[in-house]
Amino acid sequence: MANTPQARKRIRRNENRAEINGARVSRIRSFVKKVETALATGDRAAAQTALHEAQPELARGVARGVVHKNTAARKMSRLSKRVAAL
Repeated sequence: MANTPQARKRIRRNENRAEINGARVSRIRSFVKKVETALATGDRAAAQTALHEAQPELARGVARGVVHKNTAARKMSRLSKRVAAL
């Protein structure tokens, strides 16, 4: 249990940040899922469009510290390779 005022404040801030970061991660997952569904249907144009929308979202996640840069790079690389293979 937090005993100092600063520790109580950190708990409050951590809860708020966790909520915001959770929303960001969820948004990134949604964009990646959009690319994967377009790939599953075999629609090249839709997959490319979805990929171009997902790229800045992943980059934003890296900038905000929600996603590790290597994780984002790996996801982008794998998605790009799959879209190019269509």
